Amino acid sequence: MRTLRLTLPRPGRASHPNSPCEDRFIHGSFLSPRGDGSWWMAWAVLEGHAGWQTADLLERQLLPFVRHGLDQAKAALDEGFAAAEAVQRAVARAFVSLDDSIIETALDTSQSAEPLQDKVRRLTPGYTGSCALLSIYDPVSSVLHVACTGVLRAVLGRKRPDGTWEAIALSVDQTGRNADEVARLSREHPGEGNIVKDGRVLGLVVSRAFGDGRWKRRFHGPAPLTPKYDVRTPPFLTAEPVMTATKIDPGNPAFLIMATDGMWDSLSNQQAVDLVGKWLESSGSGKEAMNPVSPREQFDFSQLRNVVNSRFVEGRTTIQDNNAAVHLVRNSLGGNHHELVAARLAFDVPFSRRLRDDITVQVVFFANTKTRA
Repeated sequence: MRTLRLTLPRPGRASHPNSPCEDRFIHGSFLSPRGDGSWWMAWAVLEGHAGWQTADLLERQLLPFVRHGLDQAKAALDEGFAAAEAVQRAVARAFVSLDDSIIETALDTSQSAEPLQDKVRRLTPGYTGSCALLSIYDPVSSVLHVACTGVLRAVLGRKRPDGTWEAIALSVDQTGRNADEVARLSREHPGEGNIVKDGRVLGLVVSRAFGDGRWKRRFHGPAPLTPKYDVRTPPFLTAEPVMTATKIDPGNPAFLIMATDGMWDSLSNQQAVDLVGKWLESSGSGKEAMNPVSPREQFDFSQLRNVVNSRFVEGRTTIQDNNAAVHLVRNSLGGNHHELVAARLAFDVPFSRRLRDDITVQVVFFANTKTRA
């Protein structure tokens, strides 16, 4: 099993649209909570908003909380694939427990006697927010568990008998445009018809997230939300993830794509899977790189934003990278149109926010597929 990952841009680089970058990622392994001596593998992508602080905290704390939750559920994990529900309950409780800790710490800090500057630093992870997408793979049962809170997305690419690749969504974007999320919020807040408007939850795109304390609790400090919103019965957001469990066939080539919405803004699920499939076919075949250089085009600078806002263009597909995650990012930014890719990366904050979002991608291969290092 191999994992190829890329955060674009990396924190500290001047080319990212947020300064510093608000995305984070996690990868690791831990002993099976069943106590059978096997190792489970975990990967996560985290997308902060209104700041990087919540995502930064999740990078350090999410996996430890989940591991603790799984250890507590050990007795229910001895039934193989039938224990999937126990895993999901344990992971969901861990997500909620961590978020409760974040919010309670912020609330306690707001009422403490600490100097104001110290309060601000400790409060920030509760005021900023982050989405989280976590995947855990149990190689003994060959079950892949995916937990999603927010607008991150996990897609499984699985090879069909005819050699084409099937794209299987393992998560669904949780926003104010998701009918299930709108229905949930209506049930939880009856009579408050203006919670979701124009695809936003009281002004926020996501309907589930860590942090974002202004949508969850009242603090002694700035008002929870601006006066234009009718705030009656918080919390309006939850960190509880929506979870899926998928059986992986170890004998059939398959891969997992996990990415922040900076990439999914340009690529559909099937387009991303097809791009990785083409990369795999090129990687071990000795073929020349596909469309490595675009012809010199007259670039109209005044039309840059219109060009950039267009989605992935099949004719610009290129295969020239030794890393599948880099390959996806390059093609989402313009593919073989090198000048377009360079232009998108050249803009610094604040102008870059109009041209791209932070992009973090992890690609995990489940079968022994021959690929380049």
